[in-house]
Amino acid sequence: MRLFLKGSGHAFVRLARVGVALGAAALIAGCGNNYRPVVTPVNGSGPPAQPQAYAVAVSAPSPNTAGQVTIIDYSGDSILVQAPIGIGPSTFTLDNGGFNGYSLDSNGTITTFPISTSLQQKQELFTALPPTALPQNMFVPQSGLYISDLTGNQVDIYSGSPESFKLSIPLAPSPVFVAGQGSGSGARVYAVSQNFADSTGLTCNLTPRTAPASGIATPIEASNDTADPTIQLGKCPVYGVESSDLRRMFIMNRGDDTISVINTQRGALDDDCPPPAGCVNQNGQKYFSHPTLPLSTSAVTATTITPPNGTAGMTAVAGPIYAEYSPLNNLLVVADFDGGTISVIDVSLDVYGNDSSTFGTTYTIPVGNNPASVTVLSDGTRAYTANQTDGTVTIANLSSYSVEKTLAVVGHPRTVVSTANSLYGKVYTAAPDSPYITILETETDLVDTTVLLQGNTVDVRTTNQNGVSGNNNYTSRLPGYGQPCNLPPALMVSTYGANYTLAQCRQQP
Repeated sequence: MRLFLKGSGHAFVRLARVGVALGAAALIAGCGNNYRPVVTPVNGSGPPAQPQAYAVAVSAPSPNTAGQVTIIDYSGDSILVQAPIGIGPSTFTLDNGGFNGYSLDSNGTITTFPISTSLQQKQELFTALPPTALPQNMFVPQSGLYISDLTGNQVDIYSGSPESFKLSIPLAPSPVFVAGQGSGSGARVYAVSQNFADSTGLTCNLTPRTAPASGIATPIEASNDTADPTIQLGKCPVYGVESSDLRRMFIMNRGDDTISVINTQRGALDDDCPPPAGCVNQNGQKYFSHPTLPLSTSAVTATTITPPNGTAGMTAVAGPIYAEYSPLNNLLVVADFDGGTISVIDVSLDVYGNDSSTFGTTYTIPVGNNPASVTVLSDGTRAYTANQTDGTVTIANLSSYSVEKTLAVVGHPRTVVSTANSLYGKVYTAAPDSPYITILETETDLVDTTVLLQGNTVDVRTTNQNGVSGNNNYTSRLPGYGQPCNLPPALMVSTYGANYTLAQCRQQP
């Protein structure tokens, strides 16, 4: 069938004209007061912004020149900014917000600098210490700056901006560090002394088991800077860390391979419900308190305390010098410098704040020689140790309590820290005998890259560890008084001789 028998070209022209007329009519109908729907595009919001996370390293080109602070971007492993700071920094740390850095300088000053990608030297603040001060370590909680001062056996408290001297609190001999969080109602910080005069500053490094006295912790009320009754510790206390719920403080005693546990709600040792009698909680369940946790077989013998799971894997000597608390699984992970191990300890509490039935369960994992520090990923899955003598990092699984792998890093690492602000994290190692920061990425647990600093590394910190906010590592670790020297023990002897000094222990190689 044909629609057009003839003259089909004219028919097409007529259809086209009709189409144009209909289109014009539609346009006219759309004008005037007739409703015209409006389409508003919906723009996707995209993923939420990631929190900022930085690694902050301080280095020392030489003892008599300005140190350098380097801020490294988490995501790109790139240097965001570098700036000169005080002369010859010997140690440094961040405050507990990760907002400011503090370096202890060789010219008797503290340099305070903001953690900012636009950092300039003119933004730095300087605090002059008393001419006779012998500062050992800095502690920077939510408010104030605490410095353990060996000269007067005291803790010096500073406040303001720049930090200015506020007052001193007398302590037992050889105060070496302050620990705690110092925030919240009734909060205390704990100033820890080794409790004997050490003319060399190396007794707790070289012969910690021969220390002539047990250590002392002095609780200090953060609200009014007053001291409470002292607490007896083990031999050669060298470091402390508080649980994130602010209920327990753990002090590492290098001289007798123990951890002293302080019940921070009571401001005393966790000893109010000893076995076998114990106490009964609100549910009628018996529980026990644990003032001491042994980390070696010799400590088990000396204390007559055996962990709930026995002593399998424990070494004869441990030498705890550093620890991190993992809040997701209530674990305390301890670096045992003299034993070449880490101790993974269950420190969980019941719903009423009492020690749980598994509190003190201890797993000992062999790592490398002289683990000088340890860091735990924010998800609680793995721990990374800085094996100073070996120049390696060991990765330990905290579910199977086993070693996953060991990686070589640059130099002899004394510090290892971690952070995460996405699905994956980064681990940073710092060696005082190297100008490089080694970066591991935790998705594959391989070396990602190295970053070159200006001068050998003094120390490294991360602004947050969990990708949200806050910094859990705000105590400095100056070498000596039980904390590792800037070189591993055997290298100290081969470099300086068997009778090396505290100054040599702290010397940048």
